[in-house]
Amino acid sequence: MPASETCDLAIVGAGLAGGLIALAVQARHPDLSIRLIDAAPVVGGNHRWSFFAGDIAPANRWIVAPLVTHAWAAHDVAFPGHGRRIAQPYHSIASERLDMVVRAALPGSALMLGRAVADVSATEVRLADGTRIIASGVIDARGPGDLSAMECGWQKFVGQELRLAAPHDAPDPRIMDATVAQIDGYRFVYCLPLGPERMFVEDTYYSDTPDLDRDTLVDRIHAYAARRGWRVAQAAGEEQGVLPVVIGGDFARYWRSTGAVAKAGMRAGLFHPTTGYSLPDAVRSAAAIAARRDFAGAALHDATRDAAARHWSARGFYRMLDTMLFRAAEPEERYRILERFYRLSPGLIGRFYAGQSTMSDKARLLAGKPPVPVTRAIRAIRGSMTGVAA
Repeated sequence: MPASETCDLAIVGAGLAGGLIALAVQARHPDLSIRLIDAAPVVGGNHRWSFFAGDIAPANRWIVAPLVTHAWAAHDVAFPGHGRRIAQPYHSIASERLDMVVRAALPGSALMLGRAVADVSATEVRLADGTRIIASGVIDARGPGDLSAMECGWQKFVGQELRLAAPHDAPDPRIMDATVAQIDGYRFVYCLPLGPERMFVEDTYYSDTPDLDRDTLVDRIHAYAARRGWRVAQAAGEEQGVLPVVIGGDFARYWRSTGAVAKAGMRAGLFHPTTGYSLPDAVRSAAAIAARRDFAGAALHDATRDAAARHWSARGFYRMLDTMLFRAAEPEERYRILERFYRLSPGLIGRFYAGQSTMSDKARLLAGKPPVPVTRAIRAIRGSMTGVAA
């Protein structure tokens, strides 16, 4: 007979969203029994997540404070016609730190890593080996649902941590260097100085297709390093990904595609439509779930669905901008939209990344002559005013 066990809350998926929920619930409800379940042997996979200080509400900073591995007082951007240093703090989290902090915070019985999941429901997780986890409530945080319910462009990237033969000359992160050749859509390079002789370099594209040519991107990373005068001694680590940039779609169908179970992270559609950026939403979700007293499966499902539906409705403006980026601008000219964006105020830029643009921010973003053909921009905007909120 298959083994079974019971708990108060089962979290399926030990990535960023699942890991943050586990940490927050454990801290706020130490008497609850939690299970954090993933087929991978570690929490967080192989990733690096970065964020601006303003992305996280002061009341929620306790969730991420133990996770930060690097912090900088400022960051910069570079475009063919514009460069700028922005005196706004920037932080980075390595997946190894998330794994370490979760292991230290949760009792050993809570971690069920290296355990593949066969099926989930609102109150049960069935593992591939037949084990059943019976829970008051289940949260599914395993990554995207059925993206065929969405109209998407794609942000794809390969990043490497480079060990350099000599100290570099870049004390601040360069979060967007679009002075590189514009290939396969809008392309930029992202750089994080992790130490005097360590630099994380990521080659990123806003592309019409999800195809990722890893070897080509690695070659371009090393060519970029050479252009900056950095001699690479060793590539010490690598990550890659393909993120959806949502233009439109049917949120209700997307939610239903993964069943009537509470959801978090990408599974719930909780990511910035334009940047694919998920950390601010993951922190907000973790805080909201930890503030609950009722972890019953049906109530948890309804609460996470309603929050995700509100998120979808509130982010229509960003989907409209994505439509302009992908439908109104020629691929080699898309950088002009971002170049114009980065001439705006630091406060507006910060609120944009946090997904909390004000009405005046939105008006400012649309004011003036757009850096795309006007008639195509109008057609793109009109075509974007579709999509089901719930």
